Amino acid sequence: MNILGIETSCDETAAAVVTDGVAVRSNIIATSLKDHQRFGGIIPEIASRRQIEFIHWVVAESLKGADMTLKDIDAIAVTRAPGLIGSLLVGLGFARGLSHASGKPLIEIDHIKAHLYANYLQLSKDVQACPQERLPAVGLVVSGGHSSLFLVKDFKNFKLLGVTRDDAAGEAFDKVARILGLGYPGGPVIDRLASQGVNKEIKFPKAPLEGTYDFSFSGTKTAVLYYTQKNKDHQDYSVAKVAYAFQESVVAVLVEKSLKACRKFKVNTLLVGGGVAANSALRASLKAQADLEGVDVFFPPMALCLDNAAMVAGFAYHHHIDLKG
Repeated sequence: MNILGIETSCDETAAAVVTDGVAVRSNIIATSLKDHQRFGGIIPEIASRRQIEFIHWVVAESLKGADMTLKDIDAIAVTRAPGLIGSLLVGLGFARGLSHASGKPLIEIDHIKAHLYANYLQLSKDVQACPQERLPAVGLVVSGGHSSLFLVKDFKNFKLLGVTRDDAAGEAFDKVARILGLGYPGGPVIDRLASQGVNKEIKFPKAPLEGTYDFSFSGTKTAVLYYTQKNKDHQDYSVAKVAYAFQESVVAVLVEKSLKACRKFKVNTLLVGGGVAANSALRASLKAQADLEGVDVFFPPMALCLDNAAMVAGFAYHHHIDLKG
């Protein structure tokens, strides 16, 4: 069963073909990131305009890359929400039109849940995907717009355990990068700098939010701002050390909440998805702590951490089975 996926929730325009919910036949992504960098963040109007330009090309390239035509496709999947309204409408409009013209069924998918499904995709023979029988699981989605924790009972049963109460983790990375004068996007550059700034001198506060699985990173971000304003002119001030301390604080909370949920619900599988899942400190710390607690943690391949259509197409396979039944 071949599903064509379309993803336009933010600034990427993506299309992919996935077979039987696992094998990625193609995964095409066009980004307008450079158009946004000078503004220090995503400009929704620019994103949707560029997606209108890109979408026909990425769909055509995804079919070409899979060595298929539309006749070989069994269903069309598209991101329904959440995301930027204008961007979502580009993908939804194109997918609905293509579905109507081709007679192929349309499956509209939740973008956040699809990020967790990325762990089950086989991008190549060299990539070890999470076995599909590894459910139930706890799922952590960390990106520029979302920090969410789920109990995943099966591919159609997600229970939301906690969300961010203010800045998402990726958003906090971007804002701290702006404070430190590092440009946009902030996640990759802070990750690189932090490895050069290991220290125990600087500590930024964490918001435990006891009794919940919710997150809060705004206070940590504000602490970085105040520290920088007070110390940036001092001779021993180090941007790398500040980056390390900030990242350490954010990662510690993500690890603690995720493993707390695993203990509470007695599951030994932890799925991580979203752009921040590419962060090297999060990967190392979560794996080390999870190993101590007998929890197997899975991260998608780097190419599937950021927004992509393969996760949309793969996740849609399980919904399409229900439609056929």
